[in-house]
Amino acid sequence: MELLLIAIYTALCWAIFKIFKIPVNKWSIPTAILGGVVMIGTMLLLMNYNHPYSVLAREYVVTTPIVPNVSGIVVEVPVKPNTPLKQGDVLFRLDPTLYQAQYDAAKARLDQESQGVSQYLARVEAAKAKVAEAQADRDRAKQVSDRYQEGSKKPNSPFTAVEVENKLQLYKAADATLDASRAQLRDAEVQLVNQAGAKVAQLQAEVAQAKFNLDSTVVRAPTDGMVTQLLLRPGMMAASLPLRPVAVFVHADENVLVAAFWQNSLQRIKVGDEAEVIYSAVPGKVFKGRVAQVQPVLAQGQLSASGGLLSVEQVPNMGRVPVVIELDEDLRDYQLPAGVIGKAAIYTEHAHHVAVMRKILLRMVSWQNYVFGELH
Repeated sequence: MELLLIAIYTALCWAIFKIFKIPVNKWSIPTAILGGVVMIGTMLLLMNYNHPYSVLAREYVVTTPIVPNVSGIVVEVPVKPNTPLKQGDVLFRLDPTLYQAQYDAAKARLDQESQGVSQYLARVEAAKAKVAEAQADRDRAKQVSDRYQEGSKKPNSPFTAVEVENKLQLYKAADATLDASRAQLRDAEVQLVNQAGAKVAQLQAEVAQAKFNLDSTVVRAPTDGMVTQLLLRPGMMAASLPLRPVAVFVHADENVLVAAFWQNSLQRIKVGDEAEVIYSAVPGKVFKGRVAQVQPVLAQGQLSASGGLLSVEQVPNMGRVPVVIELDEDLRDYQLPAGVIGKAAIYTEHAHHVAVMRKILLRMVSWQNYVFGELH
């Protein structure tokens, strides 16, 4: 961009010398050069500080490495690369034979143990019946004992003291039988929970795990998006290893345009400032937008816990500030792949009259994209 300003000023000086027939001598040439240095230098300082420009702009896209939950041989890859997919669409299938067998075995063990549970349930029901029967016997014995007790208190009682005592002892025996029946019921319920219930719960967990592994043999799209550069083929081994993804899934979220600016202009850039972006892939076109976010953290400033101290010599370069720009125009009408590069300029509210020159220079840079060399 500095070369463009020099070229424009040189052309302007040449035109002035020719039109006004200014003599070329030791005074006119140094004056023109000195004037150019002052004018271009002042303009560059004002533009660079108040309306920064970056040649480092790129659209980023979020991707997810596809790693299956289980390992197996790929038997089918129905998806096509670079084809839009919906969430849940099948990406590929693994051989389910082993995991189907594990699921069937776990299900059979659960069914077998469930039959054992029915035996414990029968014991509980039998114990409940005995408790109910003992409860009824105890209540009847109590009624009889109470009747004999009340009758013995009347004058000329028909009940002897021996009969009253016998009925009381029968009531106490029935009450003891009821307590014993309740204890047997509690034992049966404890056996049902501790032995049968715990075993069934364990087998149910095994069945759930086996079912999850079986379902994981079908790998599906995590969200809307597509798979690009798909090299997976039937017969390949897909391992459940995080460091060995078998494909890369590109999410259908809108791409994020990030431009990197020097920190010198950081005090001028604010969210909502006007921005313009040009792409090498779209010569002569300028896209308008707004500053959406100024990244609050720089990668050069991160520190991680380690066994060593950070020395001054290890301090990296100052780095540039990533600025997220939202464009007003939809780019789907242009053939712009994810990761395309461009250049960006931000126009702040300060020294706004200088922004006109920045806009002119940005459009001239965009026109330059029509001209490029390619060795053959």
